[in-house]
Amino acid sequence: MKIIIVGDGKVGYTLAENLAGEEHDVTIVDKNPEALRRAHDNLDVMCVKGSGVSGTTLLEAGIRETDLLLAATSSDEINMVCALTGKKLGAKRTVARIRDPEYANELVMLKSELELDMIINPEQAAALEIVKLLQFPSAINVESFARGRVRVVDLKMTNDVPIVGMPLKKIASRINSSVLIGAIERGDDVFIPDGEAIVQAGDTLYIVGNSINTFNFCKAIGKCTLRIRRVMIVGGGRIGYYLSRIILETGMKVKLIEIDRERCLELSELLPDALIIQGDGTSTDLLESENMHDMDAFIALTGRDEDNLIVSLLARQAGVQKVITKVARINSDSLIKALDLDSIISPRLITANHILQYVRGLKNAATTSIETLYKTANGQAEIIEFLVKQDRWYLNTPLKKLKMVKNTLVAAIVRKNEIIIPHGSDDLHRDDRVILFVKGLSPESLDDVFQVQEPL
Repeated sequence: MKIIIVGDGKVGYTLAENLAGEEHDVTIVDKNPEALRRAHDNLDVMCVKGSGVSGTTLLEAGIRETDLLLAATSSDEINMVCALTGKKLGAKRTVARIRDPEYANELVMLKSELELDMIINPEQAAALEIVKLLQFPSAINVESFARGRVRVVDLKMTNDVPIVGMPLKKIASRINSSVLIGAIERGDDVFIPDGEAIVQAGDTLYIVGNSINTFNFCKAIGKCTLRIRRVMIVGGGRIGYYLSRIILETGMKVKLIEIDRERCLELSELLPDALIIQGDGTSTDLLESENMHDMDAFIALTGRDEDNLIVSLLARQAGVQKVITKVARINSDSLIKALDLDSIISPRLITANHILQYVRGLKNAATTSIETLYKTANGQAEIIEFLVKQDRWYLNTPLKKLKMVKNTLVAAIVRKNEIIIPHGSDDLHRDDRVILFVKGLSPESLDDVFQVQEPL
């Protein structure tokens, strides 16, 4: 596909990196020559200097032959005008990043009036990811599939977990819960395990099942002992606002620390049920005076990654059981792992997941569509939900008789109201939702996963 990305900031660059890596024809438009030079030197993309709202610039970038225009500048208004201009000049589809809460209640109208095919709000998406972690605090990360009916829960194994040292094939008999371990992350590697794989301390297991079974599994191994009631948030930006608004509705108590006085006054009006404190959230004295050690969860959402990492470490040292850290710029996975923090949230990666899901789903939408896509294990693996729309040659055949490409696993099948953790005798039907773990592959449909077997 030919794709134009307007805006070469954190989100734009990440999108270009992922889409170019999947061999799409990507063009970046930006007014900043330094940003374009970085993209040109590091990515297989074409760069055009200019404004995304300029018809001349878009025509130079090839808008008339473009399959998809992604407007991802720092201005919502520029993104909306850019998408509208691009559609009028011939772009087949347009996606705009719209972040301001003032537009949140008008997104349906904006999408219709501007002829947008998709709207992405990284901060709101990040807030929703954090809410899932607060609902399942023992997990490093939680992803939902099949409209919330299937969960993938990332759990870190410690020496006190009873299944450490046990092969996977024996875990089912030890713990009576219908779940599947879809992948294991060990050190810098991730692999799709078989029944002989042995769980080791330090591993991250990716557990698949419905909400009840995943909870029961976590409880059985001693990983579900905390209920979140009191939350401290440092940073009153857009994510902090979206998050506070959502979790206050669940009955949690929110204490939000923001350094800017004017923003504190604004938040006090927007969030009357939250306790808004004006002060430096990186100050140890302030955190101690506000009883950080009594919090069930601590969430670092300032605009500086370094501050978020430091205050998260302080929260860990204070004994807060659930610590969530926003990281926007730091790309060093080894550094973050070395700090041994709990859960990391990256708005730009969340955005990239949504866009990749949309782009991949366009090509084979008639046969199988991508409903959800989530990159995991530092991008080494993906969890993808497909919806089977048409009869295909691999349907109604037991999985044990089908040949799948290497490093792929059918983790769950959702059939109407039934959730199936599959065995070899199970098969796929039309209208099933199929959840896959894949490594080293970027499938656009299930046809890319099942290999046609030659007749004997």
